[in-house]
Amino acid sequence: MPIRITVINPNTTQSMTDLIEAEARRLAGPDTVVTGRTPSMGPASIESHYDEALAVPGLLEIIREDDEADAFVLACFGDPGLDAAREAASRPVVGIAEAAMKVASLLGRSFSVVTTMSRTVGRAWDLTRTYGLERQCAGVHACDIPVLELDEDRDHTYAVILSFAKAALAEDGSDAIVLGCAGMAGLPELLTEQLGVPVVDGVAAGTVLAEGLVRLRLRPSTTGELAPPPAKAYTGALRSFGRIP
Repeated sequence: MPIRITVINPNTTQSMTDLIEAEARRLAGPDTVVTGRTPSMGPASIESHYDEALAVPGLLEIIREDDEADAFVLACFGDPGLDAAREAASRPVVGIAEAAMKVASLLGRSFSVVTTMSRTVGRAWDLTRTYGLERQCAGVHACDIPVLELDEDRDHTYAVILSFAKAALAEDGSDAIVLGCAGMAGLPELLTEQLGVPVVDGVAAGTVLAEGLVRLRLRPSTTGELAPPPAKAYTGALRSFGRIP
């Protein structure tokens, strides 16, 4: 039986889902079926805490309805709703920030993050602390390209990220680069060649890690904090979320 991985783009921009799905499929094994999913509700891009909060119901809706996937990848570097998704899924759920940072920590003593908007730098640092990687993260650098502009001129995007990555390596003295947005998928190999250090994309890392967890026949704990959420009444637009699949 093939392994089925659902890669969720937590924003509602289909072209970004297509980019993410293509990269995940390229890295997945030959017996793995990758499906990209776009939420039916939420923001066009995620560049603030407000955006992140309002993206969560849409991605949870996908997880609640998808009973075929063996594992899920949340393809936004803020890892929005990751704990809630793990409660709802009862199958592995991998956030791309956690995946990229943990993979980078295996490749050197330290890593630097190159992300999109300056206002998201604090969130990236918060995640390093959540994942126990603050000591390994040498710096977080924002190139201030809006998320939805990353794919408009790929050559320009690549040149800007390359420039910021070079500066980050020089300033931080780090051993690896983590790309801090799902819209940067597809760039690591060229960047690695130019920079001479490992460059980790969370979509690729998350897909391979999710696939590996399924191959190991490992499922998340369903007791304690990450047990399925208790059924209760929800009202208004969230009424259907009170029904636990």
